[in-house]
Amino acid sequence: MATDAAPSSGTADATPIIRLRGVTKTYGQGATAFQALKGVDLDIQSGDFVAVMGASGSGKSTTMNILGCLDVPTGGTFEFRGHHVEDLDRDQRALLRRKYLGFVFQGFNLLARTSALENVELPLLYRGDAKQARRDAAMAALDKVGLKQWWDHTPAELSGGQQQRVAIARAIVTSPQVLLADEPTGNLDSERSVEIMQLLTDLNRENGITVLMVTHEPEMAAFARTVVHFKDGLVERIEAQHRQGEEVEA
Repeated sequence: MATDAAPSSGTADATPIIRLRGVTKTYGQGATAFQALKGVDLDIQSGDFVAVMGASGSGKSTTMNILGCLDVPTGGTFEFRGHHVEDLDRDQRALLRRKYLGFVFQGFNLLARTSALENVELPLLYRGDAKQARRDAAMAALDKVGLKQWWDHTPAELSGGQQQRVAIARAIVTSPQVLLADEPTGNLDSERSVEIMQLLTDLNRENGITVLMVTHEPEMAAFARTVVHFKDGLVERIEAQHRQGEEVEA
């Protein structure tokens, strides 16, 4: 990057919830080795809404996989809430993922033959929560995304936008600190896309959830407070912006 200062996605004097320093990722060995990340430095502040953009092969998806504890860096450091994630084993990373992170995917990833309520309950089932506690939490999450009355409908009985709302409810039912969204509007039309982005904005603003979203659509990135641009395995630049729908302070 063109600056000597560590790149940040938020207030400079706040301790970041996520910090990457010199993160590299190499796939393969020898002549076939491919370096997907070449020394990524990035700070994410708690409560920020960050859009991650870049061309195919720029390193954005690899970075998101590392941030989601789905992959580990080859080199460099990854701190989450002050803890060095690169030093954790697979079970410890899974525990961190279950406790602090929520995931939203482009393809919704809902179980076809189960109700919206049962889909939202799944993370709590895996966590071992009692049945009534699961039901209460799942219903509250569906209410938060505006689908409480649709609790008994299967994905086939829901529109694409409604299915993504169910997926978001499933992601937030564990009260995560960070929500990672991979092209959350990629399978939706423009009207439904705006609705989903407004929902993510509300969750960020009202619940304080840190949102990290990969998108290739500038219209969707406009809802973020911070836009991180990747190019050739590095952070090319970081832009702070007044997101869509927010008034500019005098």
